[in-house]
Amino acid sequence: MLKNIDPLLSGELLNVLRTMGHGDDIVLVDRNFPAASMAAGKPVIRLDGVNVIQAAKAILSVLPLDTFVEQPVTRMQVVGEDESVMPEVQQEFAAVLKAADSDNAEMGSLERFAFYDAAKKAYAFVVTGEGRGYGCFLLKKGVIFS
Repeated sequence: MLKNIDPLLSGELLNVLRTMGHGDDIVLVDRNFPAASMAAGKPVIRLDGVNVIQAAKAILSVLPLDTFVEQPVTRMQVVGEDESVMPEVQQEFAAVLKAADSDNAEMGSLERFAFYDAAKKAYAFVVTGEGRGYGCFLLKKGVIFS
């Protein structure tokens, strides 16, 4: 057991977060996202009993976000809607992001297929049991200056 580590952060997930480099992306997605086929051998971590909001809280408790980019988090846009439309799951994620890193909480957005293209370049994938559509996010790792 470890103190002050969210129990959702398994050894496998902690290792992935630890070994990511500055600027690497991790894809945090709902249960419908085709992570296994996109991963092409990259790590795919399953958190089937957890929604994307719970996973985001755990991951953001240890993952520094990139401060060298305007938007270190990117969400998938709703197909057929204006890019400003954010379903409830994305609004909840935005609140978690603001609570975790209020100075670095602006989210970008990508059209569905552009999101897929960006996801294919990511370091790893975390698939949650989130049942709401568009619970799909890219998080860009930053650095810790100490």
